Amino acid sequence: MKLAMFEKDGRIGLAAGDGKVFNGLTEADSGYPGDLDRLMASGADLAAVGKALQSAPAVDLAKVRLLPPLRKPGKIVCVGVNYKDHAEESGHSPTALYPEIFARFASSLIGAGAPIIKPAASDQVDYEGELVVVIGKAGRNVPKSKALEHVAAYSVFNDVSIRDFQMRVTQWVMGKNFDDSGPFGPWLTTADELPPGAAGLRLTTRLNGQVLQDANTKDLIFDVATLIEFLTQGMTLNPGDIIITGTPGGVGVSRKPQVFMKAGDRCEIEIEGVGLLSNPVA
Repeated sequence: MKLAMFEKDGRIGLAAGDGKVFNGLTEADSGYPGDLDRLMASGADLAAVGKALQSAPAVDLAKVRLLPPLRKPGKIVCVGVNYKDHAEESGHSPTALYPEIFARFASSLIGAGAPIIKPAASDQVDYEGELVVVIGKAGRNVPKSKALEHVAAYSVFNDVSIRDFQMRVTQWVMGKNFDDSGPFGPWLTTADELPPGAAGLRLTTRLNGQVLQDANTKDLIFDVATLIEFLTQGMTLNPGDIIITGTPGGVGVSRKPQVFMKAGDRCEIEIEGVGLLSNPVA
């Protein structure tokens, strides 16, 4: 089941479908179940929500404004250098004992189709295609063997990085949190539709149709279960929190010559079975 948040005629809506055909309701309709932030926080069964929406009117997602599936996650936890080829191209050890962790803020999030805004302050706007893990059950000190029981869904993220701001200091938060720099979507895909841990899925990043990243989620250095085990040693992961699991090699800053996004470009991130996230650059 795939669940998408959208806006139509100024009203927020929720649609469910198979990736091609969707049915949904807006907040003006009787039976509207609420947005995904509220549903996740309440521990709702996403499969049941989706099933209930199957009898709702059809929704053409190409004719509405798609929103980030979760607009205000309690935590947006990002993982750096989590593929061997990206670690090597960026000068990090591919055999690190622990994952690199940093944070994003909800103020950076945009939905599929919304423009990534190139800031006036930088010409180094880079793409990073990534798998998103959506937590569905709260947990602290979760063992790896139980970690995937806490995952409700997966999605796609473009961890757009303003490289010069990112590299000016040892902490990456500034370069990862410019406004309109976090494309997320186009929907959530429930975990039951994918292999355990979303492993073995092809991840492709295209800029203006040219493939610049072509990888597989099986090559994560720290897989989904390991990340959950590690993070919950220090923090409770709550329903609706998301983990952005890292990007593979092929980022623009490491290419020769370097490739950065500019106004008029279009960047697409596609993860097999999860979805295609497409955004223009303005």
